[in-house]
Amino acid sequence: MRDESAIGCVGVLVVGTRGPAGPGEVLVKIRGGSETYLAWSETPLPRGATVLVVESRGSRTVEVAEWEDPLGPDAGLAGD
Repeated sequence: MRDESAIGCVGVLVVGTRGPAGPGEVLVKIRGGSETYLAWSETPLPRGATVLVVESRGSRTVEVAEWEDPLGPDAGLAGD
C-alpha cells in the first residue's frame, strides 16, 4: 500500500542511495515526528544529502530527489 502522505516531505539520507543499483534510507519529518523509509533515486546520493520525497513505491519505500530549500538561510541574498 502506498504512503502518499510522505510525498512532498523533506528528509535527510542516513544511508546513501546507489541509484538504480540499490536503495538507501531516508529520515523524513512527517506526522509530527520522524520516520525512516527505503529511498530510491535516479542517481547515487551521499549520506547526509537533503532530499525531497517525489513518489511512493509502496509501504515504507519512496523515491527521492536531491533538494535545496529555496527559502533556506541564504534565500534572497543573491545580489545583495
